[in-house]
Amino acid sequence: MNLADRVHTLGQALLHRYGERVHKVAINAGLTCPNRDGNKGRGGCTFCNNASFNPTARHPPSVSEQIAAGRAVIRRRTRAQLYLAYFQAYTNTYAELETLRSLYDEALAEPDVVGLSVGTRPDCVDSGVIKLLAEYQAQGKEIWLELGLQSAFDGTLARVNRGHGFAEYRTALLAARAAGLSVCTHLILGLPGETPWHYRVTLERVLELGVDGLKLHPLHVVRGTLLANEWRRGEYQPLTLAEYLTAVADLVELTPPEIIFHRLTGTAESELLLAPTWCSKKWAVLNGITAELVRRGTRQGDRVAASPNVLESAYLLARVGDNSLSVDSVATATGVSPGQSQA
Repeated sequence: MNLADRVHTLGQALLHRYGERVHKVAINAGLTCPNRDGNKGRGGCTFCNNASFNPTARHPPSVSEQIAAGRAVIRRRTRAQLYLAYFQAYTNTYAELETLRSLYDEALAEPDVVGLSVGTRPDCVDSGVIKLLAEYQAQGKEIWLELGLQSAFDGTLARVNRGHGFAEYRTALLAARAAGLSVCTHLILGLPGETPWHYRVTLERVLELGVDGLKLHPLHVVRGTLLANEWRRGEYQPLTLAEYLTAVADLVELTPPEIIFHRLTGTAESELLLAPTWCSKKWAVLNGITAELVRRGTRQGDRVAASPNVLESAYLLARVGDNSLSVDSVATATGVSPGQSQA
């Protein structure tokens, strides 16, 4: 079983484009987040591990040193010779423009780095950032802007103290795509209060606006978070592996085949992960997703436009532009309840 036979993956897309493997090298640029430094809030998202913001983590090695270390590991593992510099930790557009230019330039100065993948929040993408990334793209660099949306429901985003809503995502997404940038949107499955119905509506809202890539990952409960306290009190129950495999397979089937999946699961460091424990087994999860698609006899895009009620609800929300609409009001308008199956 091969996941790439069923899903349009980033690895295969880059292999086709460059004629050889291209791997991401994760970079910590030592930046922070407006939801932690008081600009938008304090404490960060309820699922964000505070330990990752300790003083040592805020003073990482240089970008070139991190690329050298990552290169060494990747070459031993896969022998890949080309890389994307993945600015992953914190909010990687949350700094003065010249600071960002210096960081990005340092990464692109490496002769085997073909481009950048920049992870950030939708509320931290201004016109200067978009122009800078577009400049690199015009130079022939592979550029991905990764927007952490997580959910299209403002109620959910408020519940996890995200510090932004869907409106900020819409603004950033449309501006980036107008500049010709490729955008990958991050979505979390298993957020408090959400069901598979929410995941499908979120996907449809994202697809309706247009997107080039997607990342899906389960919500982790990690030490040092408010979510961990909720989990210990029995106020939050993580997804089971079976629930996650079913949800991901559903979303893959509902995603047009040209969209690139950058990720279908995610892991956390073992010393931090509390639940669900299956999140620590990346390849078991990926193999499970593949097996579920094989069992169904389906692949990416097989159910595009095959779920009209979910599509109606997504269009309704996007069309009226009122992100305060409740799940109940959408259900009333579309005749679909949050717990109703869309299979």
